[in-house]
Amino acid sequence: MNDRFRIVLGQLNLLVGDLAGNTDKMAAAARRARDALQADAIVFPELAITGYPPEDLLLRPGFNTRAVAALHKLKAAAQGIDVLVGHPWREQGRLYNAASLLRDGAIIATYSKQCLPNYGVFDEKRYFHAGEAPCVVAIAGVPVAITICEDVWESGPAAQAAAVGAKVLLNLNASPFHIEKHEERERVVGERARENRMPIIYVNLVGGQDELVFDGNSFVVDARGEICQRSPAFEERLDAVEFDTNTLAPVAGAVAPAPDYEHSIYQAIVLGVRDYVNKSGFSGVVIGLSGGIDSALTLAIAVDALGPERVEAVLMPSRYTAAMSLEDAVAQSQALNVMHTTIPVDSMFQSLLDGLKDRFKGLPADATEENIQARIRGMLLMAISNKTGKMVLTTGNKSEMAVGYATLYGDMAGGFAAIKDVPKTVVYRLAAYRNRLSPVIPQRVIDRPPSAELAPGQLDVDSLPPYPVLDGILERYVEHDECVEEIVQAGFNEETVRYVAKLVDRNEYKRRQAAPGVRITRRAFGRDRRYPITSGYGKGAY
Repeated sequence: MNDRFRIVLGQLNLLVGDLAGNTDKMAAAARRARDALQADAIVFPELAITGYPPEDLLLRPGFNTRAVAALHKLKAAAQGIDVLVGHPWREQGRLYNAASLLRDGAIIATYSKQCLPNYGVFDEKRYFHAGEAPCVVAIAGVPVAITICEDVWESGPAAQAAAVGAKVLLNLNASPFHIEKHEERERVVGERARENRMPIIYVNLVGGQDELVFDGNSFVVDARGEICQRSPAFEERLDAVEFDTNTLAPVAGAVAPAPDYEHSIYQAIVLGVRDYVNKSGFSGVVIGLSGGIDSALTLAIAVDALGPERVEAVLMPSRYTAAMSLEDAVAQSQALNVMHTTIPVDSMFQSLLDGLKDRFKGLPADATEENIQARIRGMLLMAISNKTGKMVLTTGNKSEMAVGYATLYGDMAGGFAAIKDVPKTVVYRLAAYRNRLSPVIPQRVIDRPPSAELAPGQLDVDSLPPYPVLDGILERYVEHDECVEEIVQAGFNEETVRYVAKLVDRNEYKRRQAAPGVRITRRAFGRDRRYPITSGYGKGAY
């Protein structure tokens, strides 16, 4: 036995359903880990063969058959290095979320995940049966336990493995990002390490998959639960960790800085946009640039994700658009070197008003006229999308989506919503963060009061509470499921709370028709928070 053995953390960006592509990428990574990094083993993320989450693809028998074929293809490539890989596995008519250790063209051991998450964005009990037994196998002569993701969040699987002689624990993950998630992971994994007196290698997936972003942040803790190695977030990595064979202690390696609040959110959204556009095969994106804070932040994100040559900004002024809005939109487009065009909507707006004047005769102007302008803009953006192959990137934030302060088939029209899960107060923080990197958002955009500019002198506060108040209520009502009475007891005005709660509940129908967007909070609309559209629950509650 050598004095040291080396395991590589394969933090890869994989594509759901691309069985051949994922397998080829892992085979190449295994060869590099063997030849360049002199590793004894490489560990890949949870369900790496299929990508995560494969969702109802798992209900297709042909898909699972092809996944097994991909596993055997990777098995043939496992020469001179142990390969630990996640994959679906059917046994005696039951499908398992499994991981297999491959060595010199053979499957040495297979483990089935015991703890299946079925909360939030996770739906694993829909597809998988739970495993029941630990799996301990020798790597470089050292007894190593295999576990998968949720297994390490509960005490049982690690304790089982320790009881049958495991000295090191490997944990394969597809753990999606939300704010401060990396701190939770490291705390929980540290607890497992201390409980069982053994080091743990935590390997996580990286990349965007629909609404989810996987941040990587793979790490290693020693038997005391102390971080001794951490991979950088939001990028593909092959990082080796060495162990002393005699003490079984990991040799301290590079510890990447833990990402701070604004940096982690911004980079998560950039990665989510980049992967959604690229993995879906779009040539680029087109954005309606209004001169407001939301579209300004979205444009900066798009350029950072795709490069300026793949981003187009469209300015669509109406009779209510302030001159400063156009000036700021042009200034930002130039600062980011983005192609921009101006298409005034006033003549189109007037044509529609003329066409509807008989039907609207005697009726006062209201939100109808405002929504017509927004829908003209949505139609123009979708026309450009159809003609150019660029996807429309919508610009609405979570505060607006929560209370329905958006127009169906207008500013909600598009393929992906970059800041859909970002509260308005955080939008401002991200804009300031981006300007610290380089000043690309005009300061006037950040400083001026927000407005939809769909009516004379319109401001958001005419229809909504100030955003710090609104976001405080929404966090409690949406993310923590507090009732109106609890929120009022926390110090918020009762009338305001009831008004906001009513808006949230009555606008579920709008959110169901919204574009998907990057999830960055614990409770995003869509995958996390699933409420009925038609419901009598709110009657009498407001």
